[in-house]
Amino acid sequence: MLTNENLIIPKLDDIVKIPFNGFNVISTFSGAGGSSLGYRMAGFRVLWVNEFMQKARDTYKINASSSTVINGKDIRELDYTDILNEIKLDIGEIDILDGSPPCASFSTQGKRDKDWGKVKSYSKTKQRTDDLFFEYIRLVKTLKPKVFVAENVSGLVKGRAKGYFLEILKEFKKCGYNVKVKLLKAHWLYVPQMRERIFFIGIRNDLNKEPQFPKPKINMTKIRDVLPFLNNNSMSDDDINWVKENTRMGQLWKYTKRGTNFQRAGLELFGKKGSYFGQYRVSPDKPCNTILTTPLYHWDLCRFLTIPEIKLFSTFPEDYKLTGSFSDRFERIGRAVPPFMMKEIAIIIRDKILNKI
Repeated sequence: MLTNENLIIPKLDDIVKIPFNGFNVISTFSGAGGSSLGYRMAGFRVLWVNEFMQKARDTYKINASSSTVINGKDIRELDYTDILNEIKLDIGEIDILDGSPPCASFSTQGKRDKDWGKVKSYSKTKQRTDDLFFEYIRLVKTLKPKVFVAENVSGLVKGRAKGYFLEILKEFKKCGYNVKVKLLKAHWLYVPQMRERIFFIGIRNDLNKEPQFPKPKINMTKIRDVLPFLNNNSMSDDDINWVKENTRMGQLWKYTKRGTNFQRAGLELFGKKGSYFGQYRVSPDKPCNTILTTPLYHWDLCRFLTIPEIKLFSTFPEDYKLTGSFSDRFERIGRAVPPFMMKEIAIIIRDKILNKI
């Protein structure tokens, strides 16, 4: 049963005061800090993070704990000895190595295998992304953390991408880990958003423990469940992006039912001119559609969801600062692991694995 206590997102100032549980985390592909927030909510200390994208790193920096080392190198240039020197730990002493390698190459929303092996545009820069999981595995192999947690899109286990998935799983096991994989759905973990992600959890073989995952809650979380926590007074003009009703997108919004995308309205109004599968008018009676980099539309007002709304629907603290333009800030949230989702994973690892070693 959902209660207000389950859904209250602590402010950043309160997260800082959460007692240290005795365990540490280092994070790769940390983005704007969604995963890190989840660990911090569960009492972990995030010692070190790596984020290649400057704009994401800017957001992480202004919200980070003063004790967190923030590294901006391309992961391909990272050596495990440099990491250990920065955090003053030895091989095997890291409790959790976290990572969310960029997933554009495996997402069902993209071109998938057509982009494999190519340098492509990604978040306003250019890089190859389909090999980054193996760079993360290289760090698992050399750092030998007690536990690793790796996150990616559900498309990694679908179609031709499944070959990559099987290769990744094999390489993790070759590193000396007991590995389990599970598809988790955020809206069953106190997040009012339909976000599905694959999680790998590996435990070093010498620790003789089984990977475990959080169980789905009894009720899914919907937008309406969290609306009482939306602070409209925190919105500025920069947080709101209105859409004129006489424009194409305004007309599409008007003729689209709550909880559905614009595609049917697009065909009826404009024929085959354009694809609108990613444009949603969300419904308050459902979890929010997956927040990606394309803005979603409000259920009653002809506008995009505001920045405070998408922070709430992704379980980011109200006072979490985001940098850049409206689209930059929307992208930072859209690429992040919802903190509450990672908090549930972190609690299981803390209580069922690390506390039992």
